[in-house]
Amino acid sequence: MSEKHFHEQVHFSRSYLVPFLQKQIADFERQRVLEVGCAEAGFLHVLAERGMEVVGVELSPDRVRLAKALSPQLDVRVGDVTDRHLAETMQQTFDLIVIREVIEHVADRDALFANLRALSADEGRVYITFPPRFSAFAGHQQMGRSLLRRLPYVHLWPDWLVRTAGRLFQEHDYLIEEVLHNYRIGLSVHGFEKLCRRYGFVFLRRDLFLIRPIYRQRFGWSPKKIPSLPVLREFLATGCECLLQKTVL
Repeated sequence: MSEKHFHEQVHFSRSYLVPFLQKQIADFERQRVLEVGCAEAGFLHVLAERGMEVVGVELSPDRVRLAKALSPQLDVRVGDVTDRHLAETMQQTFDLIVIREVIEHVADRDALFANLRALSADEGRVYITFPPRFSAFAGHQQMGRSLLRRLPYVHLWPDWLVRTAGRLFQEHDYLIEEVLHNYRIGLSVHGFEKLCRRYGFVFLRRDLFLIRPIYRQRFGWSPKKIPSLPVLREFLATGCECLLQKTVL
């Protein structure tokens, strides 16, 4: 990872994420914020500039080291969101938890949601984004080097066909295995809704995007939402963006 990712996070946070959260949360500036899977902590850097109390948890030690080098004032820790002792280790709860483009990579989602609940203050909020499992690029094939990076729905092909295409287009073996893995553990919108109900989170806002907000920064495309139509939403939405609130179970 590099400083480039940090600066991309900072730009997106300033141009979209912070303004969005300010509109949704009246007392946003006074929130205690935890970002799970914070990577290089560009978002937390922006919040800290505003004088907010922030903490980051990131699985990769290398990314934590870079985050601390770029923003020495931040409290960024190495941690696993599925660690059943995470809440005990953190020793505090948060008004807002942010987890962006992370949940689709986590196999043990019950452990993840248990931690989200334990780390959320009473009536705390959770902001989550993820690509639905059956969406066009949920396999993350766009990270490849070959023509496969431009082909939608590759992860829905049979395993043998994905591997054959990988050899044909001389794609990296690790990328092919990552595409297959991402499909196996991917999360549908319906599955996400079930997890929210099970762990006592209600939707304050839910948006499904054909063109995600981050695409404006990457490609110059304006965001475009789609209605939450059963089945169709799983295939057409490239991103699901939700603001949840913890309730009493």
